[in-house]
Parts: sequence; C-alpha cells; structure tokens
Amino acid sequence: MDNKVKIYIAILVLIFGITLLVDKGQPKPIDWTPTYSVEDKIPFGLYVFDQEADGIFKQKIERISTQTPYEYLDSQYDSRENVEKYKIKGSFMNISEVDNIDEGSMREILYFVSHGNNAFLSMKVFPKALLDSLKIELKTDFMPNDSISVWMANKKVSAKKYTFNTGLSDYFSKIDTLNTKVLGYQMNRKNEKQVNFIEVPYKNGHLYLHTQPVAFTNYNLLKKDYYQYAENVLSYIPKGNIFWYNKTFNDKRISSSPMRYIWSQPALKSAWYLGLLGILIFMIFNAKRKQRVVPIIKPLQNLTVDFTKTIGNLYYQEGDHTNIIDKKIIYFLEKIRTDYLLDTSKLDDDFITKLHYKTGKDEKDIRDVVQLINDHRNSYHGSLEEDLIKINTAIEKILH
Repeated sequence: MDNKVKIYIAILVLIFGITLLVDKGQPKPIDWTPTYSVEDKIPFGLYVFDQEADGIFKQKIERISTQTPYEYLDSQYDSRENVEKYKIKGSFMNISEVDNIDEGSMREILYFVSHGNNAFLSMKVFPKALLDSLKIELKTDFMPNDSISVWMANKKVSAKKYTFNTGLSDYFSKIDTLNTKVLGYQMNRKNEKQVNFIEVPYKNGHLYLHTQPVAFTNYNLLKKDYYQYAENVLSYIPKGNIFWYNKTFNDKRISSSPMRYIWSQPALKSAWYLGLLGILIFMIFNAKRKQRVVPIIKPLQNLTVDFTKTIGNLYYQEGDHTNIIDKKIIYFLEKIRTDYLLDTSKLDDDFITKLHYKTGKDEKDIRDVVQLINDHRNSYHGSLEEDLIKINTAIEKILH
C-alpha cells in the first residue's frame, strides 16, 4: 500500500476518533424555534394541544392543513341563486407565531363570520386586512427575558394570574371601545396594563383575537396548571364545530433541499462534514496530474456548402437555363401539392383561385407565376437568363 494512502487513512481515523470523543455524552440541544406545528414536540410546538384538543372542545374538529382558509371555506360555500350561504357552521380557529394567513383568505374568513359564524385567532402579528377592517391597532414592546402576567377580565371565569417568559409583549393599543369587548389583560415589568384578548362583533358573527399564542404551546401546557389559562381563553369560543387551520408560518420556510434531514440530525451533519473533509484531504494528496494530455481532434468539415457551390458552378458554366427553370417549376409544384394538397396537373383559373384561398397570397402574383410556367412549357426556344430571373422571382413571392 502506498505511503500516501496510509497517511490519508490515518488522518481520517484520527478525525473520526476525535469527533466521537467530542460528541460523547453531549446532551441534545433544545430547539426553541417557535414552529407552532402540531407535529413538533419541542417547547414551542402544538403537539400537546393537538392531542388534547378533542377533549377541550368536545365538538367536531375539522383540521385544515393542506389548503388555505380561502380554498377550504370557498369550497364550502353554496353560491346557488336564492341560497348563497355556507354549508358548514361553527368557528374558524388559527394559532400561530406570526401572520400566516394571506389577504384573500382573511377576507374569506370575514365573509364566513358575517354569515353568523365565528373566528378565533391567537397570534402575535395579525393580518393587515383584518386590522384595517376592524379599525384596531396592535403594538409590540420588546424587552429581553421580559415576564408578562396574563389574566382574564371576567373574574367569574378566573381570577388567577399566569406568567409567561416571552420576551415580547404584544397588545391591542387601539380598539373600538363601543363595539369591542375586552376579555383579557396582561402586564409587563413596567406595571403597564395592556389588552391582549378581545371580542369584536362583525355583522352576524364574532371574532375573538388573542395576542399570546404561547399559552397553547407544549412548554406552557405542561407547566403546572397553566393549561387552565388556555382552557379559559378557549371557553369563549361558542359551541359548535371547530375548523382549525394548523398550517404554520414556518411550514413555508421548510427547505425543499434533499439534504434537509441530514442538517436536522447532529450526528448525520457531523458525518457529512467529516466526509467532505475526507474528500478534501484525498484531493490534496492526489493533486498531481496523472492523466495523459488529451489530443485535440479537429471536427469533421461540413462539405454541404462546397458541394452546393460545385453544382452551382457546373450549371453556370453550362448556361443551361432551361434545365434550371424546369427544376424550379418541379420544386414549386411539389411544394404546392405537399403543403396545400392541391392538384397541379392543370394550372388554370380554378387552380389560381384555390391557391389564393389556401395561401392568402395576392391573386395577381399567383396568376403571374402560373402564366410564366405555362409560357415556359409552351415555348419551343431555349430560355434566357432573364427568363430564369423572372420565374424565380415570381415563385419566391408565393413561397415566402
């Protein structure tokens, strides 16, 4: 075995051993990404809420994950004359970190609510179309590691306060006090009381807007009795079917790369980098060129042009214009038969009319070329060069 290969293998084994020693006993890092996905068991996923949702609502829950709210609700709308209403009735629900509802879907949700239904939205950033329609404003205060106390406005529902370590304090800074009912409050370390849960009537239905979706995450639902706050908030949703849109905003950011699974697993990621390092070392040790110089092979010459020039020179030297005209006529008539499926055995007025309709060419130009062809065929003397030019020009007008 070559010495270079031995060195190469030794380096790889050494690196592999060091990697194993470094990774041995290392705890798996906690992923604090706020995915709000029902499939994630990480702190800010909704796996626990998804598992308990049927018990919380005790009504039918329709989970919407493969369609947008617009696609789903629009498919449930009966647009027949004198009907024009939804086939379903209940409450639309969405829990997410930020706005994951497009403008078209938001307008469809408002239309759904206007038909006597409801919508519960718990998110930190609400769709602009919704805020504009309800004439409310949302404000965000950022304080690192900020602790926020939350509680229900109605003491009969619950008088207990709960503390969330969110780092963000989102609240409604402007609402229509005549039509909007405050359902919940929050207070940060500055002792500022802020509205975080409201009920807004909209035509024949109601919207329930909540700014602390962290209350429904795995981290908080498994923390002492914090699940009670989530139940208190959800208790305001009227009885009826629930249509839960659980396609999170982060779903749009999931990479479509085939390497995404490798990047998500620390062991596979380390193995991938180790493999790349091994390839790099191999390239360094094999940098010396071993392949022979590839000879330059000249491409074959295109002899078609030379052949055409040779044939053209022969005709020119012979001066046989009649032969050339005959071949031009044969080619022209064959083109007419092939492209337009016309009979060329008799070149009369009927042929001229049909060719005019088929090609859209000027009837006078067609008549001229037919006249030249017939004159040539009926002529008993040799054709001159100017006759060749005339008939060639006339044919070109028809074919181009």
